Amino acid sequence: MIVPPTSSSNVRRLVLASSSPRRRELVAALDLSLPVLILSSDTDESTPTDWLPAQIVEQLGLRKARASAEMLQDDDASHSLVIGADTIVVLDGQVLGKPADEQDAIRMLTELQGREHEVYTGIALVDTSSGRELVHHRMTRVMMKSMHNDQIKRYVASGEPMDKAGSYGIQGLGATLVDRIDGCYFNVVGLSLSLLSDMLAEFHIEVI
Repeated sequence: MIVPPTSSSNVRRLVLASSSPRRRELVAALDLSLPVLILSSDTDESTPTDWLPAQIVEQLGLRKARASAEMLQDDDASHSLVIGADTIVVLDGQVLGKPADEQDAIRMLTELQGREHEVYTGIALVDTSSGRELVHHRMTRVMMKSMHNDQIKRYVASGEPMDKAGSYGIQGLGATLVDRIDGCYFNVVGLSLSLLSDMLAEFHIEVI
C-alpha cells in the first residue's frame, strides 16, 4: 500500500484506466456525481517470477493508473482521480491469465473444473493533483463444477472466455460453471465495489 502523507485534492473527475466494459459498468453502477473518462493504455504487464499474487495485481493496477495519468492533457491533467485495476486467477499458486487461443482456454477450464481457485483483483487510485497513490487488493475463492469435455468446448466456442483471466466470466455464461464463491462477487467480475468505495472515501468521495 502506498499512501504519501499528503491531503487529497478536490477531485472533479474520475479516470478509468481500463477498456474493460465490465469495469466501466461497475463504476457506473456507483452512480457518482462525477464525470468518468475512459482512458486505457498499453502497459507492460510482465512481472518478476517471484512476485506473489497480491503483489502482481496491486503493482499492475498501479502501473495502469500511472500510465493513464501521464496521458492526461490540459484540464484533464488536474483534479482527476485515476482508477487502475488488474485481475488474475490463481490455481495451486500458478497464475492463469487470458488464454492465448481456444486450446489454451480448454486447458485452463479443464484444470479448474471440480476444484477451488483464487481470484485476486488489485485496485490503484492516483490523484493527479497531489500525486497521492493508494493501492489495495481483494481475494475471492471460487469453486468450479465438474464439467464434461463437451460442455467446456461449447463454452469456449461461445467466445466468452477469450478475453478473461482464467478463461471464464462469472457475470456471463461462466456463471453456470461456478458451484460457489467465498468472498466478493464483484471482485471476480474485475472490480470489488466494496473495496473501491472504501478507497474513494479516502479521497473524500462518498458513495453512500
